[in-house]
Amino acid sequence: MNKPAFQLAGTMIAAALTASGCVSTGEFEKAQADKAELEQQTRELQSQRRALEEQKTALERQQGNLRAELEALARQKAQLETSNQQTKSQYDGLVRNLTEEVKKGQLQVRQFKDMLTVEVAEQLFFDSGRATLKEQGKVVLSKVGEALKGYEDKVIRVVGHTDNVPISTAQFPSNWELSAARATTVVRFLQSAGVAPERLTASGRGEYSPVASNDDAEGRRKNRRIEITLVDRKLAQEVQSSGAK
Repeated sequence: MNKPAFQLAGTMIAAALTASGCVSTGEFEKAQADKAELEQQTRELQSQRRALEEQKTALERQQGNLRAELEALARQKAQLETSNQQTKSQYDGLVRNLTEEVKKGQLQVRQFKDMLTVEVAEQLFFDSGRATLKEQGKVVLSKVGEALKGYEDKVIRVVGHTDNVPISTAQFPSNWELSAARATTVVRFLQSAGVAPERLTASGRGEYSPVASNDDAEGRRKNRRIEITLVDRKLAQEVQSSGAK
């Protein structure tokens, strides 16, 4: 083989080798790029997996919290049903003990939620403008006191109410003093009848909590009253505590 031919063959072989080397490098780089892309996808999938696991944990925690809340609500419902049943039984018992007085219209027994109220017309207990118990009132109040003794889980709140006719005497400058004095008189009588004094409270609302219009005699008569309310002891303590803060 002459020299030029040899050189040509060598050039061709070199070119072939060079071309072969270029293809291998390209495939390697592509493989590296594919590998990097797969690694990135793997990291993203792992990140998504961790996020999903965290969401699952959070949902399980929420589910547990909801289950606990439902159980608490179920317990509260059961307690309320029990409390309502007890209150109804107490209401029925109080009405039964005071049936004669209720029939005569001397008093009314009302139930509101877990509170029981015995409402007595003022004229049964007191003369107009006075805070001294009448004999007839003492008889009825003695029976009320006996009926209230058995409710040891209740405190007894006595509230005096008047109509809006002004009063101004040396003893009672206004209806405030008159209503408070009447409530205190009832409380002291109940205490003397054997009701524990720590269960008793007295207050006066004067003319400011009417149940009827003061524009006519019948409405004013309804507004002149004594309310004796049985309040759950725990509720009363909670209200007292919140008021002290």
